[in-house]
Amino acid sequence: MQDQFQRKIEYLRISVTDCCNLRCRYCMPAHGVKKMSHADILSYEEILRDVRALAAMGIRKVRLTGGEPLVRRDIVHLVRGLKAIPGIETVAMTTNGVLLGAMLDELLDAGLDAVNLSLDTLDGGKFFSITRRPMFGAVMDTLERLTVEKQLDVKMNCVPIAGVNDDEIMALAAIARDYPIKMRFIELMPIGCARTEGYRGVPMGEVRARLKDAFGALLPVGEAAHCGAVPMGPAAYVKPAGFRGALGFIDAMEHKFCDTCNRVRLTAEGFLKLCLYSNAGLDTRALLRGGATDAQLREAIAHAVWKKPEEHYFEMDSETRDRRAMYQVGG
Repeated sequence: MQDQFQRKIEYLRISVTDCCNLRCRYCMPAHGVKKMSHADILSYEEILRDVRALAAMGIRKVRLTGGEPLVRRDIVHLVRGLKAIPGIETVAMTTNGVLLGAMLDELLDAGLDAVNLSLDTLDGGKFFSITRRPMFGAVMDTLERLTVEKQLDVKMNCVPIAGVNDDEIMALAAIARDYPIKMRFIELMPIGCARTEGYRGVPMGEVRARLKDAFGALLPVGEAAHCGAVPMGPAAYVKPAGFRGALGFIDAMEHKFCDTCNRVRLTAEGFLKLCLYSNAGLDTRALLRGGATDAQLREAIAHAVWKKPEEHYFEMDSETRDRRAMYQVGG
């Protein structure tokens, strides 16, 4: 499946819920958000029908996100269903880790291939300040389990924020020195609370410079060495001498990677988003519940994907900007 700019679209991110058991300051208001009604979100059967259509058109990798995906009941059932779809080679999940430790064995049995653990600090007090929830112990237990888990491809995601957690960049990076984990630093994007509350991200150039000072030369690592034929995301990886894992950088603001974008997103209510920052897309829920055949669903998806925007415009406040917050689109 290609868009009009000849980009090969093979990676789907699915937000299964906009609910979360944390309240991270740059992501969600302290009071939380109004929960969508059960009727408004796609059922697992509807999600699987969407994915079957997309897989038939070339989607090979699926990532489950939220909100926090593990707060949705019976998520293991969805993982198992996704793994059974012909053409789907990888099922991954991005999670805050609060519930993962208790559910990991079930998820592995269902076929989960990869986990991204979102963690911005290794300090319990700072964790509470950032997330507004006392869940640090559960996340650390999950992290300990993931450092020795051999069945999963494990990545960690950190958003460095000036004056909040930028003093922990080296400590977080050291996890990849000691364990075969990919530690990724993600540039803060001006979406939702990060935009309205005035948080300031640390430029990736500065992050790289600090890491080079601490660990020496940041030697580039080829994508194939990390993930083989699995569709890749936008991270650029390096590996300092002596590291068992690797360090990754995702800098959507400093260096656009739109020309190689290979993904689309499905929101919890069934909107197929073509770009993180754009309101362009397709209401698959209306098609699914309106009696569309599988052929009609695929045709509508192909028509929508063809019109995927050429690039994001984070720097512009245009009428095409999507007003959804990050917890509503899954990043």
